[in-house]
Amino acid sequence: MDSSFLNDSGSKSSITKKQIINLCISEESWSIADFSKELNASIPTVSKLVSELVDDGFLEDLGKVGSTGGRRSSMYGLNPDAGYIAGVDVGRSHIHLALTDFKGRMQLYKEDIPLKLGSTPESLSALGKEIKAIIKEEGFDFSKVLGCGVSVTGRVNTDTGYSFSYFIGEEQPFSDLLSKELGIPVTVENDSRAMAFGEYRCGVCNNESNVLFINLSWGLGMGIIINGKLYYGKSGYSGEFGHFPMLHNNQICQCGKVGCLETGASGSAMHRMIIEKLKQERASTLSEKFKKNGDLTMDEILTAVEEEDVLAIEVMEEIGTNLGQGIAGLINIFNPDLVVIGGRLIIGKDYLMLPLKSAVNKLSLNIVNRDTTIKLSKLERRAGPIGDCMLSRSKLLGLM
Repeated sequence: MDSSFLNDSGSKSSITKKQIINLCISEESWSIADFSKELNASIPTVSKLVSELVDDGFLEDLGKVGSTGGRRSSMYGLNPDAGYIAGVDVGRSHIHLALTDFKGRMQLYKEDIPLKLGSTPESLSALGKEIKAIIKEEGFDFSKVLGCGVSVTGRVNTDTGYSFSYFIGEEQPFSDLLSKELGIPVTVENDSRAMAFGEYRCGVCNNESNVLFINLSWGLGMGIIINGKLYYGKSGYSGEFGHFPMLHNNQICQCGKVGCLETGASGSAMHRMIIEKLKQERASTLSEKFKKNGDLTMDEILTAVEEEDVLAIEVMEEIGTNLGQGIAGLINIFNPDLVVIGGRLIIGKDYLMLPLKSAVNKLSLNIVNRDTTIKLSKLERRAGPIGDCMLSRSKLLGLM
């Protein structure tokens, strides 16, 4: 398979080949005449490039389709066997990994793989070895992996490949360091933006092109999609929704400021509020675990929500109200088609969503919010790794 055009950003034929593949991502089947019209290129030129893409295994001939008159046209679409794309979402003490075929269909997904990434060569090597090992152990040929997308928390400049959470002082960006370990191109993205893109491409989104994705996990982040494209801002750091200064709770945020929304609407906020209430000897099924260990894990708290513990539900509803206030402001500013709520805390479902929607209805402008839908994530924990796969493929094709 000749994939050299993927690394060629200058020649006209390589650019046109990438454009042809991009059209097949948007719509599954195209004729030579359709390609020619859409790309404003001659039919002989398009025929030659499509033929090369078929020979190289990136496109496949889907057969002929009928028409109202004249000869039937051959249709072309992505060949799912052209190669794989890997996606890795890096958490605090674990990673989630997805593998898709070239058409974007998921072939492998594994979550909660124990791995704590640190800014050391040994840790980076461990991450690279783990990615390769899992893919090989599941029976996939790693040599067919064309690229890998990785998402991490915190500020990320996806253009340069630098993460400001990992390998900050290195001369080479995180993306280049991991690319050397894996031997394939690597794209690095902020976790909330990766989740937003995954949900946009493969999740709950239908025809919406203006979408806000809220990542309600240990922290609080946001991915913004405007006119079908991720919005990064001037320096690539858009979406710091959790650090909007709107609460008068005198709580210091992890960023060092006081009253950030994250201090009242996040997993860390829920953990703090639960502990405070247990110290006040509020009744809860969590009381014995707290007395025994002096602390609680996020898993224990979320399990209590699922088991309808009254105290856990009370705090979840408070989180929903606080978050709804923030989302009301976002709706007034962005007037989006859709707001998607994702992240670990969506396990609260109605306990989260009912107070959230109530606050939105109360505080946002009716004329603005009436065209906005609020939904829970469809992909849930898979959103990040799938988004990483989609972003990696887009980067390979020069689409971002």
